[in-house]
Amino acid sequence: MNLEMPAPTHIPVLAEETIKALAVRPGGHYIDCTLGGGGHAAAISDRSSPGGKLLGIDADPEAIKIARTRLEAYSDSILLINENFANLQAICIKYDFFPVHGILFDLGLSSLQLDSNVRGFSFQLDGPLDMRLSPSQEVTAADIINASSEAELAHLIRTYGEEAHSRQIARHIVKERPITTTRQLAQTIERATRGRRGRIHPATRTFQALRIAVNREFEHLESALKQAVDLLGCEGRLVVISYHSLEDRIVKQFMRQESRDCICPPGTPTCICGHIRSLRLVNKRVITPSPIEVQLNPRSRSAKLRAAERIITRDEYCKTTEKFCFLAQVEAGGWRRPAILKRLQRAFSVA
Repeated sequence: MNLEMPAPTHIPVLAEETIKALAVRPGGHYIDCTLGGGGHAAAISDRSSPGGKLLGIDADPEAIKIARTRLEAYSDSILLINENFANLQAICIKYDFFPVHGILFDLGLSSLQLDSNVRGFSFQLDGPLDMRLSPSQEVTAADIINASSEAELAHLIRTYGEEAHSRQIARHIVKERPITTTRQLAQTIERATRGRRGRIHPATRTFQALRIAVNREFEHLESALKQAVDLLGCEGRLVVISYHSLEDRIVKQFMRQESRDCICPPGTPTCICGHIRSLRLVNKRVITPSPIEVQLNPRSRSAKLRAAERIITRDEYCKTTEKFCFLAQVEAGGWRRPAILKRLQRAFSVA
């Protein structure tokens, strides 16, 4: 399949706010878990110079190619990896990139993906019903649409798309199968909803639900957030930009939970969870784009930025240091352990 993309038009969302939230400084080590067109990575690399390092991760091989060109000026200080951020910890151990000063997740689709008619992400362009972030993935949106039962489709569209007309849409999809293109699916949804047009196109939520299901986005996000906390050094920053309520809810609940010492159910007389907070909220109120940014980049209008800072107790410092030393020892056959232990002791140090 031809996955060629048009020339880069990617505009990083909340660029200055992201740099501030990450507290980027010269010599710092940062991870961009959703490299995309490389806009945020370029800004981070620029502000962390001299001496800074950046690890860029993206599941989309085409995004890696385009970002490599955009980031050519920083080639000596960046490492770009074509992988899913669900494997964040394994990637960092493999390439000896930990601990870090800041980790960024920009969860929105990039213009590179939305503007390509062969990727199937947009109902505004006719193309194959694909929606895979990586061509190596086996399941496509067409597979789900044509193989799922009506009840399964309705549940998926309602759960991941928060679509009020999920049953009608699922019923029409099953009736008109096989459906193999984005235009076919969009037209089917319009007929199912009788062409009702509110603030958004009637196909928006269904396409969102399919994309989330195809790429297992929520499952991967929840896993990666936990891994990110372990990888951050003392006072390291975790920054997440989300674009719809479901993923923002995951981020919000995760950061709030990790910023509390006790997470026992309300009414529990004595704490039995033993949970120790690992994060401090940087911005208690979500950060959104300014009206000027939305005007210049309409795709930023739904963006929400949340940030938190890593807290490490002495007990956790010891556990984290030993954990990464053990994993690195397995990865490298043991010979790097003394050097890694010494470096981790400096990076994870607690005053």
